[in-house]
Amino acid sequence: MHRKVPLLRTRKPQTHDLAAPSLADLEQIAESAFAALPGQFRKLCEGVVIRVEDFADDETLDAMNCASEFDLLGLFRGRGRAQSGAAPATGQFPNMVWLYRRPILDYWAQTDNTLGEIVTHVLVHELGHHFGLSDEDMRRIEQAAE
Repeated sequence: MHRKVPLLRTRKPQTHDLAAPSLADLEQIAESAFAALPGQFRKLCEGVVIRVEDFADDETLDAMNCASEFDLLGLFRGRGRAQSGAAPATGQFPNMVWLYRRPILDYWAQTDNTLGEIVTHVLVHELGHHFGLSDEDMRRIEQAAE
């Protein structure tokens, strides 16, 4: 005699109930990622604005020579410390980091990394442009955030 074994639905995620993280969700993830960075690094980033959008605009994609709107995960725009200081001059926009939600989610779907790890990586990389940091410097900052 065979007994039916009940399915344990708690073991498998109910994927039909899942939704992609929204812009607001990704903003919260970015805020948490930023808060987890070393305090000294965060203090140096004072005044940098972090924004999350679905995609870069066409002008930015063209300027970055992107073949697809999914090619750009993030972008730093402004005048970094490596380019003679971070204090904005009169009429100058603040230094900004953009995180692009859809390309980040697409990349996430192709890797084994958590979404938080990817957001932290992109955020540190873009903030690294603000400071003119090397890849090794950025790697150390990411590791300190873990």
